[in-house]
Formats: sequence, structure tokens, C-alpha cells
Amino acid sequence: MTTDTKGKIGVLVEEHFDETEYRRFGEFFPEHGYEIEYISNLWGQEQLTFKGNDHEADVTVSVDFQDRKPTDYTGIILIGGYAMDRLRYQVNVQSGQSNNAPAVAFLREAVKAMDAGDLRIGTICHSMWLFCADPNLLKGRKVTCAHNIICDVENAGGTIVYEGGETAATYIDGNLISGRHPGVVEEFMQVFLEEIEKKQKVNA
Repeated sequence: MTTDTKGKIGVLVEEHFDETEYRRFGEFFPEHGYEIEYISNLWGQEQLTFKGNDHEADVTVSVDFQDRKPTDYTGIILIGGYAMDRLRYQVNVQSGQSNNAPAVAFLREAVKAMDAGDLRIGTICHSMWLFCADPNLLKGRKVTCAHNIICDVENAGGTIVYEGGETAATYIDGNLISGRHPGVVEEFMQVFLEEIEKKQKVNA
């Protein structure tokens, strides 16, 4: 992190990420003084390049989950699209075993920090899928998400918040900020920014 930034925001990413969110995150947060760092499972490689849903944007990632702690960041965002579904993939599985994907392990630690008041986490659109990989992460939380994963979220123990015949545009539950889909990305980013800056004022 350079000395002229307010903080660093970690964005979890994989193949088939939402390109609207990717572009706007990369513009909005630096404009407001925050560095963006993309994190993924690199499978032992020095770096990997992932393409977005529309195959018009790509991002090269050189930061692996095992090299960072959630508390290295001012906030963490789970990008939308199908990236979070890919990140919850497990190589080896056994009956009764919790999801052991590196991204899920990272999210468990992030949620602990979030619940302790040390971190803000943002999810948008389909990115709530990563929370659904371990119901202990979502149980009892109120969130919004894309309409086509409502059942996934509810089955994982989350409570969906509605407004005006659809899921809420954005919702804040403690230190968890959720957004419906890329159509509300501007509101989502503004709300997330306000929440991380609120935390910084408390700690100042």
C-alpha cells in the first residue's frame, strides 16, 4: 500500500467475473483514495489471468489467499458474476467435511474479523454464493442478492430483504454490505465507501 492512499480494498476474483463491477471498482475506489488489490487461488502459479463474463475485460492476479490475511485490508469485496462459484471448488471432498477451498477458508477468517468489528465485507449479485459454501457464515444474517440465487441464500440460512417487489437494492447488516446486482453498483459502492470510512473515523 502506498503512503498516499487511505487504505487497501481486497477484491476476490476468478474467471467469469462481472465486468461492469470490475470496471467501476477500478475507477471509483481509487478516485476516493483507496487502492484495489485482487486476490484469488493461484494454484501454485506466480500469477493467473482471468476473463470476465463478456470476454471483454481481463485481470491478472498475483496475490494468493495464502499470502494475505483479511485484516491486511480496510475492506473486502466479493465480485459478482460466476467467479465466487468457481472459488468455492474443492479438490478433495469427504462426507461431513466443511468446504476446504482456499477462498472459503479466507472468507471464514474475514467473517471472524467482520464480526469483531475489524473489517467490512461487501457482496454483490451472485457473489453471495461464496457465503453459501458454509452455512455457518450466513446463518441469521440479513442480505440482498440476485433474484436467481434467493433459494441458495435461504437454504444456507440467510434472510433475504425485499423492497417494492424485488430484493433490496442494497442492505447493511452490521459490517456486511450486500447489493442486488450490477445495476445498483453505484449505490453499492457508495454505501460500502461510507461504511469503511465510518470505521476509520471511529478508529481515528
